[in-house]
Amino acid sequence: MKFIISSIAVGILSVYAFAKADSSPHTTYTTQTPLEASITRGAEVYNDFCIQCHLGKGEGVEGTFPPLGKSDWLTPERYKEAIQVVKYGQNGEITVNGVTYNGVMANLGLYDDEVADVMNYIMNNWGNTQEQMVTEEEVKGITE
Repeated sequence: MKFIISSIAVGILSVYAFAKADSSPHTTYTTQTPLEASITRGAEVYNDFCIQCHLGKGEGVEGTFPPLGKSDWLTPERYKEAIQVVKYGQNGEITVNGVTYNGVMANLGLYDDEVADVMNYIMNNWGNTQEQMVTEEEVKGITE
C-alpha cells in the first residue's frame, strides 16, 4: 500500500514539475539589423584600439586627443574625413569642435570591415546619431 501511495505522489509531483516547466517564459531570440550588428562589432574594435586615447565615453583629452562624442567630424558632410583618419592614421593639425589638435594617430592596421564597424559604433554613440550605415565597400573607396 505504501508503494502505491508513494508511486501516486511521485507521479503527481512529476506532472506538476512538467507543467510548471512548460509554463515558464520562453527565450525569445531577436535578430539585429545590419547596422546594429556592425555597431556591436564596432564596440569591440573601439575597446581594443581606440579607448586608450579617446576614453570610454568618446570624450578624448582636450588639446591632446580629440573627442568623438558630438564631434563635428562625424556629421554627414565630414564623416569621410574621419574614415580616412581611422583607416590611414593622422599626422598634423586638425580642428575638432573648435579646438585645435596637433598630434599623431597611428595607422592601426584595421581591415576595411573593422573600420566600417568602428565608425558605425562611434557615429551612433555619445550624442552622435548618424543612422546611415558606413559599409566595407565605402571604406574601400576611401584613399589616402
